Amino acid sequence: MSYSSENIFLLHGLARTSSSMRSMEKFLSDHNFSVSNLDYPSRHFTIPKLAQKVRQQIITISEEKRLSTYHFVTHSMGGIILRQIQATNPLPDLGRVVMLGPPNQGSEIVDKLGKMKVFQLLNGPASLQLSTHASSIPNQLGPVSFELGVIAGDRSINPILSSMIPGKDDGKVAIPRTRVEGMKDFLIVHSPHPFLMNHKPAQENALHFIKTGKFIEND
Repeated sequence: MSYSSENIFLLHGLARTSSSMRSMEKFLSDHNFSVSNLDYPSRHFTIPKLAQKVRQQIITISEEKRLSTYHFVTHSMGGIILRQIQATNPLPDLGRVVMLGPPNQGSEIVDKLGKMKVFQLLNGPASLQLSTHASSIPNQLGPVSFELGVIAGDRSINPILSSMIPGKDDGKVAIPRTRVEGMKDFLIVHSPHPFLMNHKPAQENALHFIKTGKFIEND
């Protein structure tokens, strides 16, 4: 079966670029999906401003390709950008979404380091909106109303950052904080945060969710 009429948009995370999603892009393309691997200036604007910029890219590509349906695979803050879009100016033809390591309830890393100038310089204004506080953007966006599967990692390559996070984590986000009300499926894989999009089981489960609305492990 060909899925070429359906497009998958990829959204990278904070302080990353589309190159970080190339392994995922190739995997999905090899399985007959049209894939648009987006870039956005994650370190230079707030989440609401980034959401506006990303949405315009999506609409432009959708019109150019005459898409009937488009899905998403996001990494980290990319998932929050999509939630911001759907909460403020929803996309009309959204299909299924897979989020990899999303800080859906914020991250303790921002709580601990957000006031440091070096953190602000390296990560920009959007990063400061990702705290675990009730007033943070992720915690203000509310439940999701689209078909969502969340994949969390349970490995860390940064013991210093992990020491700031209670419980199991991927080195950036606590596993429980990747969850969001309204999600349809949830899966934990053995991968650290920076490499979730390159992790073969994560790729296979992302593809399966886009096709079926559930993860392989929970099928």
